[in-house]
Amino acid sequence: MPFARKTTRRSILAAATVSAALVLTGCVAGEGSGGTPAASGAAESGTLNIDFATYNPLSLVIKKQGWLEATLKDQGVTVNWVQSAGSNKANEALRSGAIDVGSTAGSAALLARANGSPIKTISIYSQPEWAALVAKPSAGITTVADLKGKSVAATKGTDPYFFLLQSLAEAGLSATDVTVQNLQHADGRAALENGSVDAWSGLDPIMAGAEQKGAKLFYRNLSFNTYGFLNATESFLKNKPKTAQAVVNTYEKARAWAAANPEETAQILAEVAGLDLAVAKTVVLERSNLDVNAVPGEAQRKVLAKIGPTFVETGDVASQQQIDTAVATILDDSLVTKADPSAVKDS
Repeated sequence: MPFARKTTRRSILAAATVSAALVLTGCVAGEGSGGTPAASGAAESGTLNIDFATYNPLSLVIKKQGWLEATLKDQGVTVNWVQSAGSNKANEALRSGAIDVGSTAGSAALLARANGSPIKTISIYSQPEWAALVAKPSAGITTVADLKGKSVAATKGTDPYFFLLQSLAEAGLSATDVTVQNLQHADGRAALENGSVDAWSGLDPIMAGAEQKGAKLFYRNLSFNTYGFLNATESFLKNKPKTAQAVVNTYEKARAWAAANPEETAQILAEVAGLDLAVAKTVVLERSNLDVNAVPGEAQRKVLAKIGPTFVETGDVASQQQIDTAVATILDDSLVTKADPSAVKDS
């Protein structure tokens, strides 16, 4: 079912204002955050490496508007944008140090943190219905139970993969009852369309594009989608706190802008993702709750605690203790609770 959007534009703006006033896969054991905390008032020149992703519309707005560049220019900070093709790729880039800030699903962030990746979630950028199970009408697949013995494309380490696992479990099946083809999201869509797989656990906006071409979303469940997490490396947070605050400030400015300009937000998504505007509108207006409270807290902990045991069962995380520790330590609300969108400069 479509994501319920019960708030008016005015209430969305109010929520954004309130939240503004408030708020790689695994690495080797023992890997620390490294670095020395920056001295109070110390200059933070250098380069901010930050990702943008079609599954994170706010990142596209920020990149398009040039707000970070304008805000950080006087500090001598250069902004380097790196595209993330999926949560797994964002996690890999965070672990390797290729980016300081990256966009993932909550499930993927938990997986990385549980396996030792030194990241913190500093803001919630959306509560999306971005994953669902997809098949061609000719496949004769209408329920999750129909997947038994079939091949399914999914990107491991991302929300669509965990969506698939939860869907199978709910139907009394397991991952061993299907053949999972580990393909990046766009490749999964291609495999579905050329008949290489029977079904695909898809991700928007790629999924919305496939839907427009005739693919059917045969199983949807909003509760199986985890939040959009904006993550940063612990070393970045320690060494460049002013730059980190500027990033969160800018995200809150983007949240309010997107709420006030949903049509333009969809247009930006359409341009970057190469989508028809109608498809982009479906993603932004129907399946992306961008006015979600940006402060990472109890709502996210509940979701992570729910998905965590699945990682242990599948062997992606060695123990439940690692999950519990990750859930207890991954969220950091210190930046978003003092976010100030007014500090962000227009380009």
